[in-house]
Amino acid sequence: MLPDQLQHFVADKADDMKAADIVTLDVRNKSSITDFMVLCTGNSKRHVSSIAEHVADEALAANVRSLGMEGQNEGEWVVLDLGDVMLHVMQDDQRQLYELEKLWN
Repeated sequence: MLPDQLQHFVADKADDMKAADIVTLDVRNKSSITDFMVLCTGNSKRHVSSIAEHVADEALAANVRSLGMEGQNEGEWVVLDLGDVMLHVMQDDQRQLYELEKLWN
């Protein structure tokens, strides 16, 4: 799957799980580790973990292998690395604290 297609796929699968405030950042000219970052918010630790796990499962079903996932046990901020796209699922307080949109814009 091409990076542009993958970022839309990830955002769509996060939306399937009722993720809030889904934002995609194009970081191709700013980062050497990924092309896109998809940011979204979950309303509880379980919701955050469930969103990331759902996206990982759906990606695998579409033959896109995850390079890793971190934070699912804590559930405050989970990062799913799909290579060309990284998914950041955060609770609202974490998202406001780290302000990734400002950092990468």
